[in-house]
Amino acid sequence: MPLTHFIEGDAGCRYASDNGTVAIVVDALRASATAAMLLHYGATELLVTAEVEDARAAKAAWPDALLFGERGGLPPEGFDWGNSPEEAKHAAGRRAIFTTTTGAGRLVACWGAHAAYMGTTVNTQAVASLAASHGLDITVIPAGLMTDPGFDAQEDRAAAAYLASCIGWPVGEGANTCAHWQERIEREGLARLFDTAPHAENLRQLNQGSDIPLCAATDTTTAVPVALERHPLGVLVGRGSVACD
Repeated sequence: MPLTHFIEGDAGCRYASDNGTVAIVVDALRASATAAMLLHYGATELLVTAEVEDARAAKAAWPDALLFGERGGLPPEGFDWGNSPEEAKHAAGRRAIFTTTTGAGRLVACWGAHAAYMGTTVNTQAVASLAASHGLDITVIPAGLMTDPGFDAQEDRAAAAYLASCIGWPVGEGANTCAHWQERIEREGLARLFDTAPHAENLRQLNQGSDIPLCAATDTTTAVPVALERHPLGVLVGRGSVACD
């Protein structure tokens, strides 16, 4: 039976790319949820970029596209919308360009994996089924914080552990860490682990706290962001979806 690996941050992206596993980037507050909802609401094309400058350059090539994303939790100057699953509804029928502090860059860094997805609680069953359909090892990657490797990204670890439990395969790399977070989910619940995360407090200070319960919800969409094609400025992302029981 294939294995699920639980490896955080850049190390997880490298592991997936170097070993040809399926990669799932879990940036639970909020990039994985927002990317899923951009596709859920009907973005016609989605380009994910690691850098704000790349997003702006893409806008020059796609002048009709909407810019979504954040740095420090807030939309960069000139962006149309932030990194919010609620604001994703504005992408309906439009091209979208998306960049975030961490999750977007992690997805770009996974290029070279057998397949690369963004997943979190909002699309757990769909992304688990789609990733497992390859029949290969899966690397579940709690995104962490690109600018601070020591940051306590509690919500990413909890969402990734929940995802690993839904995949249901034995855990290889990172088994002890994954089990620790699965035990915390049993004791405390996903919603509380999201709500008490340091990143959640940061969002509340930015008056973005309403996104926390939206991101902590489970299986609100079957849309799965999947990296389809390398682009000079990032990766083109499409919608992978499966029927969920």
